Amino acid sequence: MNNKDFIQRLSVRMGYTASDTQRMVTNVIDKMSDGFQEGNCVTIPGFGTFDIKKKLERIMVNPSTQQRMLVPPKLVLNFKPAAIWKDKVKKGGNK
Repeated sequence: MNNKDFIQRLSVRMGYTASDTQRMVTNVIDKMSDGFQEGNCVTIPGFGTFDIKKKLERIMVNPSTQQRMLVPPKLVLNFKPAAIWKDKVKKGGNK
C-alpha cells in the first residue's frame, strides 16, 4: 500500500476529504518528528513504540581491501511493535 492508497482508504473510513486526511497525517508525522528531535520516544497504543538509539563508535573492516575504518557514532530510529502485532506476524496475518 502506498501513501495515496493509505490516504484514500483512511479518508473513506473517517469521513473526511482526501486533502484533509493528508493534512492530518502530515501533522501527526511532524509531531512525531518533533518528539524525535527532542530525544523522546513516541508510543502509539496498540501499534508500537518508536525511540532513538545511539550507536557507538566502532571499527569496520572493508572485506575486499582489509582496510580498517572508524565509523563515527550516530543516532538511529528504532521501532518496537506492540505484542499483538508480533503475534499476528508470527501466525501469518489474519488467516
